[in-house]
Amino acid sequence: MNIKEYFTRISYQGSYEKPDLATLTDIFQHHIRAVPFENLSIHCGESIELDLEATYNKIVRKKRGGWCMENNHLLSWVLKTLGYNVTLLGSKVYVPEYDAYAEEIDHLLLKVVLDDGKSYIVDGGFGMVYQMWQPMELISGTDQLQTPGVFRFLEEGGVWYLEKVKRKQWVPNQSLSTSHNVDKEVCRRVYLFTLEPRDIEDFRACNAHLQTAPDSLFVTKSMCSLQTADGVRALVGWKLTEIKYNYKDNMDLVEIRILADEEVEKTLKEKFSVTLDKKLVPVNTSRLSMF
Repeated sequence: MNIKEYFTRISYQGSYEKPDLATLTDIFQHHIRAVPFENLSIHCGESIELDLEATYNKIVRKKRGGWCMENNHLLSWVLKTLGYNVTLLGSKVYVPEYDAYAEEIDHLLLKVVLDDGKSYIVDGGFGMVYQMWQPMELISGTDQLQTPGVFRFLEEGGVWYLEKVKRKQWVPNQSLSTSHNVDKEVCRRVYLFTLEPRDIEDFRACNAHLQTAPDSLFVTKSMCSLQTADGVRALVGWKLTEIKYNYKDNMDLVEIRILADEEVEKTLKEKFSVTLDKKLVPVNTSRLSMF
């Protein structure tokens, strides 16, 4: 595992001598625009491993993406290698259709403490429109404006909640949109977490469950999303969604297209720079919304 090989993978050519916020932000943004959030292995008959070297080979050498336990595990190695103070944390993701958080931790994120003593949450593995674009300072009740929208943390009794204020969306092809309460939902809860330090071993059961349980979102949907210079694109099943943030008057442009079977592989290559070793069987049977 070579840090310069990783930098080539994410097209990062900046400085990395000083473990400061500017360097952290720059590397983070290069990562989320180069490495997709995806679960395609599950739908290609492959298993997702938590071994760091396997993750490195998959993301860096095979130029694939991964889900949170791959993306953020790799990022933790990168940041530790560069001298950052990194702690793994576990969170429970909010499911709007059930109006509830997961019962067990099902998401891995990172806490980074800089030399000035300030703590930041770094999460390069959430994907879709709830992917933060910058490390978020760990402070409660303060709006943190980013290109995707306004994020904020709220802390109650040692439990931290991440929320995102939603912009209005302009969807030219409304007939293809299945977003959950697109117009009614003003603020989306994203996940809750505590500051209890975790080890990658704490996520092994979760990693196995999410790729095998019949009701797992990752089993019922094949997905690949990638942040772009001005928005995000996502392929869920056969549905390709491309979003341009703040397209006009505090409104995001949402363009949707349904692909034919023969277009899926080509679209993954052209839009996400992903080439798969095995045949993908697209799936989108769950009603749970990704947006």
